[in-house]
Amino acid sequence: MGTVDRLSALLEQFRVQAHLFHAGPLCGLSHFDAQPGRGFLHVLRRGELVVTHAAHGEVPERIPLHEPTLLFYPRPLAHAFENPPLDGADFVCATVDFQGRGSHPLLRALPPLLVLPLREVDGLEQTLALLFAETERVRCGQRLLASRLFDVLVLQLLRWLLDHPEQARLPVGMLAGLADPRLARILTGFHEQPGRDWNLQSMAQTAGMSRSAFAACFKQCVGSTPAAYLQDWRITLAQSLLINGTSIKAASHQLGFSSAAGLSRAFTQTLGVSPRHWLQALA
Repeated sequence: MGTVDRLSALLEQFRVQAHLFHAGPLCGLSHFDAQPGRGFLHVLRRGELVVTHAAHGEVPERIPLHEPTLLFYPRPLAHAFENPPLDGADFVCATVDFQGRGSHPLLRALPPLLVLPLREVDGLEQTLALLFAETERVRCGQRLLASRLFDVLVLQLLRWLLDHPEQARLPVGMLAGLADPRLARILTGFHEQPGRDWNLQSMAQTAGMSRSAFAACFKQCVGSTPAAYLQDWRITLAQSLLINGTSIKAASHQLGFSSAAGLSRAFTQTLGVSPRHWLQALA
C-alpha cells in the first residue's frame, strides 16, 4: 500500500475504545446482551465452547470453537456461550465502544461477526502475550493497561482485515474500498480532506484511473457513488461537530459546503431531518 495510511484519519475522527471486563475462566458468565453502540471482543486462548445466537439469519445459530479463537462483534448482537470450560481456560473479554454509536462509519462497514482462529491472524502474538500476561495477576493499573492492549488488538485486527479482504469476506462498503490499493487513495483523501473541492476528475486522478473505470470500480466495491460516499462522510462529520458545539456555519466551512444553508440541505437529504431538529431530538 506504499505510504497510504488507511486507518489513522478515520480513527482519529471516530474513536474506538475497548474496556476489559473479564479475564480467566467464565464461571457462569455466558450471556451477553446487545447494547446500542457497543460491541464485544472475546479471545479464547485455550479450551473449547459453543457460541449461540438467536435465529435471525445474520450469523449462524451455533458456532463450535475447538481452538484458540478471536470473536469480534462490532455491532450490538446478543450471544451466549454454551458449555464453557470451568477451569484451565484462558479467556479475556472486552466491550468495544464506538464513538457516535450508530453513526460510526466502521459499524456500517464491518460484518456482524468475525470468527478468526488465532493461527490465521499474523501479528497478534506479541499483543496477546502481553494481554494475557497482564491479566494473570493483579498489578497497579492492570485494568487500564489491559484495556489499552485491547485497543491495540482492535487496530491490528482492522489492519489484518484490510490486508486480507477475501479471507475476511469483507462486505461491500468502506473497508472493502480501503482494501483496494487504488480506491484506498481516494477514500483516505476524503477522510483527511473532507472540505476539499472534489470532483469526478480529481477523484479519478487521485485513484490513478480513468473517470469511467473509477466510477464503476467505486460503485462495485464501496456500494455507492463517490459523490454519495463523500456527502455521507461529510454529514457524519457534521453530526460529530454539531454534538461538540460547532455552529452550522462553521461546520459548513470546514466540510466544504458553500454555506450553512447548503449543509442544512445536505443534512436533511441524508438524514431526513434538519440539523436543528436533529440536535433537539438528541437533547
